[in-house]
Amino acid sequence: MRCIRPRPSRAFGALVAAATAASLCVALPAAHSAPLPGPRVATYEAEAAQVSKGKVESNHAGHTGTGFVNFDVVSDAYVEFTVEAQRPGPTRLDFRHANGTSTNRPLDISVNGTQTSDDLGFPGTGAWTTWKTVSVSTTLASGTNKIRATTAGVDGPNLDSLTVTPEGPADTEKPTPPANLRKDKEPTATSVSLAWDAASDNVKVTGYDVYQHGQLVKQVDGATLATTVTGLTPETSYDWTVFARDAASNVSEASNAVTVATLPAPPDDEAPSVPADLRSTGRTGTSVDLAWSPSTDNVKVTGYEIQRDGAAAGTSETASATIAGLTANTAYKFKVRAFDAKGNKSAFGPEISVTTSGSQPGGTPDPGTVKTLASGADVPWGLAFLPDGAGIYTERNTFNVHRLTKAGQKTLLGKVPNSQTTGGEGGLMGVEVSPDFATDHYVYFLHTSSEGNRIARMTLENNALSGYKVLLDGMGKSRFHNGGRLRLGPDGKLYAGMGDAQNGSKAQDKNSLNGKILRINPDGSTPSDNPFGNAVWSLGHRNPQGLDFDSKGRLWQAEFGNSNMDEVNLIQKGGNYGWPNCEGTSGSCSGYIAPKKTWPVASASPSGLTIINDHVFVATTRGERVYRMRIDANSALVDQKTYFQGTYDRLRTVEVDPDGDIWLTTSTDKDGTAGNDRVLLIDIVYSGGPGPQPGDFKLSSGAFADNATIPDKYTCAGDGSAGQDTSPPLAWGAGSTGAKAYAVVFADVANNGNKLHWAIWDVPAARSSLAEGLGAGFDVPGLDGAKQKAMGSGANSRKYFGPCPGGSSHPYTFTLYALNTATVPGLTSGSSMAQIETAVKNASTASVELRGKSDAATAEAGTTGAATTEAATTGRKHKTR
Repeated sequence: MRCIRPRPSRAFGALVAAATAASLCVALPAAHSAPLPGPRVATYEAEAAQVSKGKVESNHAGHTGTGFVNFDVVSDAYVEFTVEAQRPGPTRLDFRHANGTSTNRPLDISVNGTQTSDDLGFPGTGAWTTWKTVSVSTTLASGTNKIRATTAGVDGPNLDSLTVTPEGPADTEKPTPPANLRKDKEPTATSVSLAWDAASDNVKVTGYDVYQHGQLVKQVDGATLATTVTGLTPETSYDWTVFARDAASNVSEASNAVTVATLPAPPDDEAPSVPADLRSTGRTGTSVDLAWSPSTDNVKVTGYEIQRDGAAAGTSETASATIAGLTANTAYKFKVRAFDAKGNKSAFGPEISVTTSGSQPGGTPDPGTVKTLASGADVPWGLAFLPDGAGIYTERNTFNVHRLTKAGQKTLLGKVPNSQTTGGEGGLMGVEVSPDFATDHYVYFLHTSSEGNRIARMTLENNALSGYKVLLDGMGKSRFHNGGRLRLGPDGKLYAGMGDAQNGSKAQDKNSLNGKILRINPDGSTPSDNPFGNAVWSLGHRNPQGLDFDSKGRLWQAEFGNSNMDEVNLIQKGGNYGWPNCEGTSGSCSGYIAPKKTWPVASASPSGLTIINDHVFVATTRGERVYRMRIDANSALVDQKTYFQGTYDRLRTVEVDPDGDIWLTTSTDKDGTAGNDRVLLIDIVYSGGPGPQPGDFKLSSGAFADNATIPDKYTCAGDGSAGQDTSPPLAWGAGSTGAKAYAVVFADVANNGNKLHWAIWDVPAARSSLAEGLGAGFDVPGLDGAKQKAMGSGANSRKYFGPCPGGSSHPYTFTLYALNTATVPGLTSGSSMAQIETAVKNASTASVELRGKSDAATAEAGTTGAATTEAATTGRKHKTR
């Protein structure tokens, strides 16, 4: 199959300096939504297309490319071309062929599954070496189109190529919305019948899409005005909408919405059997893993209810569950019962008692106790944090913006003007706070307006929003699929998830901003290193939701699937993720970037995503649960855990706050009741000791976990001035390195840099740790010949130099080197930091990193660091995203 797609670039992670290097990209002019050049004629070789029941040959002269297709003598042989149309509209298709007989050999031509020409004639050309063209006019959708030529009789011509030529102006006019959507026939327990009045179009309505609350469940042709949807759940209300579309993939606005409920299932008063063999399969300081033998039922077991100490603690679709939100070193009693679709419940099985483990510092973030920060919220959608630690959240349907403290104090900041609902998933959605909020007071929003979706900026001062300014518009809207998440990246750019507005072809159209991850400068301009000259960063998305960056600066994204798979993606610059041709790993997925994780749509609908210590947390609406997965060394998502399933209803947004705790919003928007949502606070604690096991070559600190915040006592905030700060405790194992000595180099690695702060080397092989607070001097006191040096000059430089980024969060690394010699040759007290690092690397046999982050600043810079210093000395945890 020949696919014309952007060449995927390396995974996002290089920051601005690297990303704009001439060797990596070509600078393009900034643009609000810059179009690509006008339509071009494109030729596709048949031998490079998808061939079914035919052979690629080259025995007749005059063909183009490397050959042509000789159809098998059957009636369903075909050649299918994958054609990228720059815009929707009328198009001429020219098929180059040879037919050395005097008999017409017709082909049926279809575009995207719809026949556009029946028995198109391919008459004799006089000889097999004489090539001629047969033409047909059609309408292509923007983006990817599938054009298939199928034998209509028993044989076809030799097919050489297809030339695609846009004709006339593009058709950009939407059909009118279908009117009078209504219940057609009486529903059954598993089906609903619908009917509607015909839509109209300037050219022709070619089909109707039937949606159930954002999920496409059925498509019919333009002549069909009624349909029945089957496979539904008994005694369930469904929200229906219908959309019209034309051949150019223009999609109408939504029809009226209608709610139709299925009938009850046949009587069933038989309860499932009692779950047996309840047991604990694992535990941490905050959670208990449970498993049991599955129950049976005369119809079907639909789930299990878990009780903790006599109260409901969650549900599970399978015979296992994780109950989180617990306290360390505490005994809990658990019991489980099964239920079916009619609500028949078994008796509880035997109760067991499980004691959580002790809480120890470590690198794995576990959800602990949960409390309500705010109730009475109405679909809290976006969530971000102000420099003082307070949260700021948006309400999708009221357009209100609230400030919320960790003590539960809520303040209305105002509304975002020009916001508009869509009666579905649109409204006031994403929010993000400027990294320079202390000076510019900017807050960013993504919302729906009368003309479409847009990104805007406002100023927040004195607890009031003002100064509304549009930064980016031109994103289509619909009742569903409006995306909505915002996230500022480590490169200083603003990223946004934008849905396809229920027009899947837009996702493959590089000129459209729908079905994309967008990337703009904070002032709304287009970065020069964007891949297509406009705001598009990646394409092929259906309805992208959660966004966040890992410790390497890579962007991860959660996405609503349609009817098959939801997914989490690792986003690449210019990457194509396949929609609408590919959903998750289902469909025509060859040539597209595969997701890192998929779930059945009934188990997820992932709306929010946040990352703590390279553990990805995903909040789900339909799944009513939080998933946690670890990013491993191969960029795979592993060690999945499921929390809070069925405990708090639908969940919309999950974010980590400056303390490293999680804020989680509920989203009971499908019940039609306003103001019944909550903002929850989940205490995050660590499980699993960070220190190396005996023999492991791994660097750790008893003061902070890998990729966590370096406590202020080891930074400039600890003593109020830059430099000569207390060194943190460090420990390691020898592993299989055969080290004759060790060295540690400490560096600021912001923006992929390597600013060297401090180094210690010639640490004897018999040592496996460094105590807190090393003494000053080139010869380290009490360390048997070890040497050290810090950046700067004079005697004070011969001491640990702590991180002092000046108030903005910076990444740092401690790199442990196993040395092949007891002393590193050639180094003196006059050696530069670069010379020391080079000599250490040359003498090393292995290395490993411990990462840390700091936003410390000196008192003179305006940050006292008092709160975090107190936390460090009183034992309060420190965590970072």
